[in-house]
Amino acid sequence: MTDLHPSDLNASAAIFLSQIVVLLVAGRLLGELLSRWGQPPVMGQLLAGIVLGPSVLGQIAPAAELALFPPSPQQQAMLTAVGQLGVLLLLLLTGMETDLAVMRHSGRAALSVSLTGIALPFLCGWLAIELLPAPMLHKPQERLLLGLFIGTALAISSVKIVAVVVRDLGFIRRTVGQVILAAAIMDDAIGWILVSVILGVAQHGSINVGVFARTVFGTLAFLGFSITVGRRLVFHAIRWTNDHFVSELPVITVILVITGVMALATEAIGVQTVLGAFVAGILIGESPILTRHIDEQLRGLIVALFMPVFFGLAGLATNVASLTQPNMLLLTAGLIVVASVGKFSGATLGGRLAGLTGAESLAVGCGMNARGSTEVIIASIGLSMGLIDQTFFTAIVVMALVTTLAMPPMLRWALKRLPMRPEEAARLEREALDSRGFLSGVERLLLAADSSPSGQLASRLAGLIAGLRRIPATALHFGRAAATSAAPDHTTAVIREAAESGGAEHGSAEPLDLTLRVQEPQPGSEAIRSEDRKGYGLLLIGREAASHGPGLYREIAQSAAGFSGPFAVVLARGKHRSGRLRAPLNILVPVSGTRVSRRGAELAVALAQASRGSVTALHIAGRTSVRAPLHKRLGALFGRQEEAEEEPANSPITDEIVQLARAYSVNVRSTVRSHREADMAILREIGAGRHDMLVMGVSPRPGDPLNFGDVASVLLERAECSLVFLVTEPASGK
Repeated sequence: MTDLHPSDLNASAAIFLSQIVVLLVAGRLLGELLSRWGQPPVMGQLLAGIVLGPSVLGQIAPAAELALFPPSPQQQAMLTAVGQLGVLLLLLLTGMETDLAVMRHSGRAALSVSLTGIALPFLCGWLAIELLPAPMLHKPQERLLLGLFIGTALAISSVKIVAVVVRDLGFIRRTVGQVILAAAIMDDAIGWILVSVILGVAQHGSINVGVFARTVFGTLAFLGFSITVGRRLVFHAIRWTNDHFVSELPVITVILVITGVMALATEAIGVQTVLGAFVAGILIGESPILTRHIDEQLRGLIVALFMPVFFGLAGLATNVASLTQPNMLLLTAGLIVVASVGKFSGATLGGRLAGLTGAESLAVGCGMNARGSTEVIIASIGLSMGLIDQTFFTAIVVMALVTTLAMPPMLRWALKRLPMRPEEAARLEREALDSRGFLSGVERLLLAADSSPSGQLASRLAGLIAGLRRIPATALHFGRAAATSAAPDHTTAVIREAAESGGAEHGSAEPLDLTLRVQEPQPGSEAIRSEDRKGYGLLLIGREAASHGPGLYREIAQSAAGFSGPFAVVLARGKHRSGRLRAPLNILVPVSGTRVSRRGAELAVALAQASRGSVTALHIAGRTSVRAPLHKRLGALFGRQEEAEEEPANSPITDEIVQLARAYSVNVRSTVRSHREADMAILREIGAGRHDMLVMGVSPRPGDPLNFGDVASVLLERAECSLVFLVTEPASGK
């Protein structure tokens, strides 16, 4: 490359910046327009490039097009570099959106749809290239490679487009929506592996058995390492960075580094970098502490900058004017027909083989027939490697555009014909209840415990929650290491055993991601405050002192003072003080209809579900102004004032908790008691129901020491069962 004068460099930089700005503006405007028409905005970004390129602007004002996008090697190199980086980041984002839980949930149906939906269009695409006359091929000697490439390109659905359309139609959680999304995810995973292998072989110019074997085995070795050792390395790298770096956005940096390293690893084994970026996205998306905040920051960078630039560049490379040539028009129309018929037929057949109804299979076939961004990325890679020429590139882009724009109205038509099954309605109700709860937003759990019975009970509850929700946990064990050398190990064993019980409810056999630290007993607030900045959704406190006065222990107040989010105070009573922790929990939860009490009920249901226990929802109704019967007034004179009147009928307040518990298959009963004093009613229910734990949502009162109000104070003094006080809102006045 020749040396450039500084003025030339400045001019090139100005042109480059102008190109980026124009692509961003045009992409945003056309994307917004298509969004309002019910179409994916990414297609607007692609159309922006087509409008600014030789297809439209080049025909109307060729001088303006050349001025904005000059054919100089320097300018093209800069845009190409941005485009290549955009490809990697788009594949990273695609991988992060690959929800493996959806694939596991949909199971056989999604696998059947994906395999038949890939096989049929792949064969059709390969046969179409085999039947093409040699003059229409860019490199006739590479007909087989081109056939494999085109077959793969026609077979893959765009998971991003599919997810957006299904979500917009309100079917993202419906059974058929889950099958469509899971099949699209499998398509992406299988397709990118095939594309990477084919392009890896194509780098050597022809199919060679040795090269092919090395590429395939290298790919399998990379995938095997990634889903085992690499997965743990990625998790630990993200968590370690989040916990130890104090500079701005460190997790974003480590995510980009992981993507680059894995992309270079696949390049080293002779496979395209896109596979490394895609697998990196899958592992990063599965990271247990990838918070929504971090995900939105990274997504914002990619969606706002690199996505419109990349698809705009793809549009610039597309010359729709060439469709006026008969051969080109026939080639494009043929690709559209082969892709649409092959994908629709294959996906519909796969749905029927998996036991879906005819209407469901029809909807699946319509939903899978969208190529969108995936096809454009594949075509761009093939063009940059010289495997396809401008003619095939334009045909593939137009095919992707047509199938993507046709998919939403077809899917809307098909989904309107689908009634909802009873089991599907029950699942959607459970998911809706879960989405409204605060536990669904807890991505990481913190435990502050000592060696006391309360500490051991809190450790068990932490394990149950972490195992049930499949979230990582950090345990701070308070006590002098010299005096409690075996206690931290016992705490770890209690947490892991409970996590196995909680995880079994989800069918998960993965070990708990647990970090244990031993802390000096004082001051507890500093240790918790240091952990708090790392990002935790819930703190469980299980601490006691040798002697204490009325109210909460000083150690508990110190622990709570160091944490800024929701926390729960755990106090062991009754059988839990003798170490009997493994039995199912029989939980009583008072409810009043407030958000605070509902969150307490949510925690109670989660603990009962994880321990295979039961829940009793207690609503305390105040007495009416009607004069009590004479025998009750006489009884009050003789010391029976605090007797509560039980009303077996449910109330609207307990009905909500009963619905929540039954949605998670938790054994539940409800009761309504009338009493002037709530604490007395709760104590009487504890005695009558033989409950071993009370879970109660509370609000801290302003001031020092930590105080949860009069009812909680009475329960602290008189309750004989274990207590869990959940605080999800700060004290008023703080």
